[in-house]
Amino acid sequence: MKKPKMKLGDVDFLLFAVIIMLVTVGVVMVYSASSYFSAFKYDDAEYFLWKQLQWAGLGLVGMMITLNIDYHKYKKYTRILIIFTFIALCLVFLFPPVKGAQRWIRLGPLSFQPSEIAKYVVVLFVAKYISSNPQNIKKFWKGVVPNLLFAGFIAGMILLEKNLSIATVTMVVSLIMLFVAGTKVIHMGGLIGTVGVLGAVFILTEEYRLRRLLSFTNPWSDSQGDGYQLVQSLLALGSGGLIGVGIGQSRQKCFYIPEPHNDFILSVIGEELGFIGCAFIIILFILFLWRGVIAASKAKDMYGSLLATG
Repeated sequence: MKKPKMKLGDVDFLLFAVIIMLVTVGVVMVYSASSYFSAFKYDDAEYFLWKQLQWAGLGLVGMMITLNIDYHKYKKYTRILIIFTFIALCLVFLFPPVKGAQRWIRLGPLSFQPSEIAKYVVVLFVAKYISSNPQNIKKFWKGVVPNLLFAGFIAGMILLEKNLSIATVTMVVSLIMLFVAGTKVIHMGGLIGTVGVLGAVFILTEEYRLRRLLSFTNPWSDSQGDGYQLVQSLLALGSGGLIGVGIGQSRQKCFYIPEPHNDFILSVIGEELGFIGCAFIIILFILFLWRGVIAASKAKDMYGSLLATG
């Protein structure tokens, strides 16, 4: 029997509006934050603007397509996606590292990070595994360990690429999904403790990760070394004050913050839009999270609920 297509009334318009606002703010601020950097490196101040617009457009088209796809169909392709992801995570090591990290696959003008796909594949696997045998979630070895092993394996491959942030997100999201599915509290406590210990080991055994952690706790102790970027970002946030210096008027993006359009873009947002602008963006993310929780709670089955959670 053919599944009915999504009706207009099924669309969460608040969530849709939040997504559009976040994408719009993202495009504008990436352009503003990257203009000096891209003009210097690529001789084109709009280089990252057009890239961001392309990805934003592709994402919106993908969203409109998936609105009309029955999410249960994802179960069919989970195994294929796992194989593709594994191959892609291995292929990154064939490409030259960028700043010591091997995260990208570059095909001519196009490039992507397999780890970005991998974190969603982990969500698909965990959702499928748990929903196929929901009674096993109370059993540690049958319901918890297989999911943790898979998530840990993928996170380990991502760590080999020196991408601690996405590896951490992958593990945290997996733990949240296990908790939502009904894992016993005693099991969750053990899992959180184990993941925490392993995370500490990974940080302490790699000098550059340890330096990053120490510089985060006290960036002023090495303001011209490991703490430089964080110090400059704090100066940017402080310069913004309540209402900011205005869009496009950031001074710290002028080669004080290295690559300001990447991890430290919030600093440029804070400098140009001030506390009010940062608060607005944080509120948008809170709304996004809230509507996601609502979607998960309203899902018709466990698979849908876990997908929304992930």
